[in-house]
Amino acid sequence: MARQNATSPTWLNPAEMKAWRRYIVASRRLLEALDLDLSCHELSMADYEILAQLSDAPDRQMRMSELADVAMMSRSRLSHRIKVMEKEGWVKREACSEDKRGFFAVMTPKGWKAIVAAAPDHVESVRARFLDHLSKNDQAVLAEIFERVSTSLRENSPD
Repeated sequence: MARQNATSPTWLNPAEMKAWRRYIVASRRLLEALDLDLSCHELSMADYEILAQLSDAPDRQMRMSELADVAMMSRSRLSHRIKVMEKEGWVKREACSEDKRGFFAVMTPKGWKAIVAAAPDHVESVRARFLDHLSKNDQAVLAEIFERVSTSLRENSPD
């Protein structure tokens, strides 16, 4: 949400700039490293997130619109990822009987095998690249901070 200021923006002071830039650089590097760590399983972070969401869903299926929301992807990006994942045999699309325009993404047995094989390595990667660098207090503080940011973003969303 942009601040309305008729004269000029409220520029970041050195401490704010340091916090912002370090967050941006670290988050991009972390996601890049986690993506690289999944490459030995021929999965991207986006693929892993989709499979993880489906693995937790009832009957390992979810409406495409709901999956896009929980996986934090646009519907068009999710549709593209699902096409790629269908070619790999990890998921399939099924028409929704109640809503002729809606579709479900359904995890296949091959998709289940892929997430089961990748999960231990992914968890180890998350620990080594992120959690091992944080104290229990750091983890609690970060969780609280990002909950505040997420809540604000949801509340101020144009949707």
